[in-house]
Amino acid sequence: MHKKFTKEDVLIGISACLIGEKVRFDASNKPSNFCIHELSQHVTYKAYCPEVAVGMPIPRPTIRLIKDEQMIKVSRPDGSGDVTSEIKAYGKKVASFSKNLSGYVFCAKSPSCGMERVKVYSPTGDPLQAKGIGVFSREIMKANPLLPCEENGRLNDPIIRENFVARVYAYRHWLALVESGISKHKLTSFHAQYKYTVMSHNLVAYKELGRLLARADLPVEEMAEQYISGLMAALTIKATCKNHSNTLSHIQGYFSKYLNAEQRKELSAQVDAYRTGLVPLMVPLTLVNHYLLAHPNDYLAQQAYLNPYPESLKLRYGY
Repeated sequence: MHKKFTKEDVLIGISACLIGEKVRFDASNKPSNFCIHELSQHVTYKAYCPEVAVGMPIPRPTIRLIKDEQMIKVSRPDGSGDVTSEIKAYGKKVASFSKNLSGYVFCAKSPSCGMERVKVYSPTGDPLQAKGIGVFSREIMKANPLLPCEENGRLNDPIIRENFVARVYAYRHWLALVESGISKHKLTSFHAQYKYTVMSHNLVAYKELGRLLARADLPVEEMAEQYISGLMAALTIKATCKNHSNTLSHIQGYFSKYLNAEQRKELSAQVDAYRTGLVPLMVPLTLVNHYLLAHPNDYLAQQAYLNPYPESLKLRYGY
């Protein structure tokens, strides 16, 4: 089984309004049920509200992203109260002392915290394309492009939610590796634990990461940098039913000589039932973990794919 972490080990940055703090422009909040009642049981939050942090009052006038020629600023709709430089500076500050974060949950559509698709306006108030990024969130993501990030609204989607949490725990595992000091052996061992995880997300990346670690001409530091960039990029790609089914089929092979004909038939039937949409992913995975207890295999036991995060989150029950 892969490395487990305590609640205190996994630090996640989050927009303060999402965990109930009444810091929005109208003195309200925007509580995320998943973040407050489910994920909070397993992680520790570091909450930020950049607008309050730079001295804006509660309540306060609304602000928006305004594109003036090639420059994006954040101010009141009439252009007054420009706080672009203050929020940007605060974003840089938070980014500088938050290198130990394992993920970040931003408040959608916010001109300071929105991760994507934030509304942008012209100086005269005409709506432009909603392709903006919050001034604060941009600095956080720019400082650490590997950091798993999501928005509160998108976390209502079960596939996106599962993908985000899986990335958070994989990245925390990576941070632990870095803290212990990277060597070629440690890097190879780390990859061995994520082979099936990567396979379920992107088969091309699975092969590329394997080739990368086989190279003898790269210093370990450079290899590690390329590896984690490739891994996190691969995990950002949502795992499909087809890829999960392919991964499960590979795992089946480890049990072929230990299971009788009826057991092999049952496992194949459960994988097929998942492939055709009759049962969620958790059903064949539960059977795999059952057989792994009965027939221990060190290589399979270490696979993050089988236990990527706390089971009580029940993230694989919905698809």
